[in-house]
Amino acid sequence: MRYLDEYRDPLLARRLLDELRRTATAPWRIMEVCGGQTHTLVRQGIDELLPAGMRMIHGPGCPVCVTPLQTLDRAMAIAARPGVVLASFGDMLRVPGTDTDLLSLRARGADVRIVYTPMDAVGLARDHPERHVVFLAVGFETTAPANAMAVLHAARLRLDNFSMLVSHVLVPPAMTALLEDPDCEVQAFLAAGHVCAVMGWRELEPIAARYRVPIVVTGFEPLDLLEGILMAVRQLEQDRHEVENQYVRAVRRSGNTEAQRAVRTVFRVTDRAWRGIGQLPGSGLELAEEFTRFDAARRFDVGRLHVAEDAECIAGAVLKGARLPTDCPAYGTRCTPRHPLGAPMVSAEGTCAAFHAAGRTKEVLP
Repeated sequence: MRYLDEYRDPLLARRLLDELRRTATAPWRIMEVCGGQTHTLVRQGIDELLPAGMRMIHGPGCPVCVTPLQTLDRAMAIAARPGVVLASFGDMLRVPGTDTDLLSLRARGADVRIVYTPMDAVGLARDHPERHVVFLAVGFETTAPANAMAVLHAARLRLDNFSMLVSHVLVPPAMTALLEDPDCEVQAFLAAGHVCAVMGWRELEPIAARYRVPIVVTGFEPLDLLEGILMAVRQLEQDRHEVENQYVRAVRRSGNTEAQRAVRTVFRVTDRAWRGIGQLPGSGLELAEEFTRFDAARRFDVGRLHVAEDAECIAGAVLKGARLPTDCPAYGTRCTPRHPLGAPMVSAEGTCAAFHAAGRTKEVLP
């Protein structure tokens, strides 16, 4: 299959690993900021094949995992109301809130539905005028254009029974926050190719220059990641700090300007809390003033929410790359994909889920 099989060629992978071993002279620390990249790295064992001492740091690249607990609890409070349909992508349903999750709430009678696009939620509102449909809109810049288009479509249809609970987060402010952490070990970044396909990489250039950190826009297949790591290491070895593009088949510097225009029309930048990390200035999107009639948080007053994370879960440290999932005493025992304590064990992009699916245990880690 074009653009798939050739990016999984084992012979080319070995050549890239050999070149990486010849190039690296120091135990470099590189962070990937994408859950899809994390799963490929762990599933293929790439992180264990790197030169001695080199380490991949798994960053907060899972949008489901960083969705604030308060947002999830608010979504469940809204879903529990009569006459409401809560629509969401499937990976949100089992993310634990303070007391329960959306899947359990649906089992108790709430009308919680899985949709595949935000337009599906708009269609539900159009077809069921007697119900109010709330779409749980989470994600990085990647999903923001589709959500923006859904709001614009609902406005054209004049749907008064559609709204969004918005919890979009932005990658560059998170990278900046990580680099300003005094305990940060990150020396280079692999940037998520799908985010940059939308936004381009111009926003990353000031970060590379200010913090003197190489950033390589990278795809998601094994050879993409190996080449991206090699490009980052070459910069580190040469004391360069630029933004380079490995994912040339899908990304250009300017990104998708039409998608950016839709996002700018519908959303405004705001401060946002990241689950497990905390409040990051300018790191989120909210509906612009002219679209606040579609804001579910304003439409539904759920009162004061008392949120509380599981005290045993170390998801925050995992999301920041400070700890590995296998450092958690509950990993693989009291916390599993079937019975998760934290979001990173649930989502298809969560680091804990990646480690668990790959059979990683404390005993087999070097």
